[in-house]
Amino acid sequence: MKFSKTLCAVGMMALAGFSGLAQAQWKPTKTVDVIVHTGPGGGNDLLARAVAQMLEKEKLLPVRMQVVNKPGGNGAVAAAAIAERKGDSHTIGFITSVWIANPLTTSEAKVTLHDLTPVARLLLEPAVFAVRADSPYKTLKDFIDAAKAKPGELKQSGGSVTSRDNIVRQQLQQHTGAKWAFVSFQGGGERLAALLGGHVDMMVIEPQEAGEQIRAGKLRVLAQIADTPLPGYPNTPTLKQAGFDIVATPQIRAVVAPPAIPKEALAYYEDLFSKLRQTASWKKYVADNQLEDSYAGGAELGKAIEAIEKDMRTQFQLAGMKLVR
Repeated sequence: MKFSKTLCAVGMMALAGFSGLAQAQWKPTKTVDVIVHTGPGGGNDLLARAVAQMLEKEKLLPVRMQVVNKPGGNGAVAAAAIAERKGDSHTIGFITSVWIANPLTTSEAKVTLHDLTPVARLLLEPAVFAVRADSPYKTLKDFIDAAKAKPGELKQSGGSVTSRDNIVRQQLQQHTGAKWAFVSFQGGGERLAALLGGHVDMMVIEPQEAGEQIRAGKLRVLAQIADTPLPGYPNTPTLKQAGFDIVATPQIRAVVAPPAIPKEALAYYEDLFSKLRQTASWKKYVADNQLEDSYAGGAELGKAIEAIEKDMRTQFQLAGMKLVR
């Protein structure tokens, strides 16, 4: 009897070990769709395509990664598309902070990040205030002073009203008393084209999106939204260094998955992006685009989302915006 119990126990342990091994060995068997909320040329589109290329180059993913653009509703359309694929281990999505902000103020956003599965935080992304190279504004103070002299006449291009672009604008307006208009565009390419075409006077843009135009001498950087000066802009002040003591909500770039994906699939993707950040390709990408590597697994990403949401609620309330959640 004792032998039978022992044999049974050993068998159960072996079975458990086999099950764990099977989970650890799960891999995608068909194309992985990565859903983004921007059109071609937007920040998330650029990141997703770069990641797909890096994963292929480093041979970390056994299948192809395909970018699926789902613009509209400031992330609402993309979030709904991911939620509809409940349990699908071959779908992920790349998110930014607007996915946190938009549902707070828009009842049309039926899906929130709380309905999806957090996978990994990849980056914290700084930004810069940029004008055309021939702009009369040499510093952010120049722009602010002009906005004070001509309330509502100057224009800033940006994303949604809940994007970092507009949140920082509202903070600066409260801090300085200046007023200028915010012109919303769906895609990053459109926002940049509006500035280059002279249809707006200024924009807040990520270095990744603006780098080529800055290097070509078509844009001038007035200030940085960063805690410390970015290596690529050593002579450009941060907001605080420029005399504007405001704390900007960080822009995150992260990965989520549909609800109810298997635990082994979640573990696979967490490990995949952890491995990616250790590659030379990733490190070069981060350095070239003035980004901050900020990898964290799904549990920590979930906590970060809650903290950012709390901060955004405060910012929106201070700005007099109506919250729907």
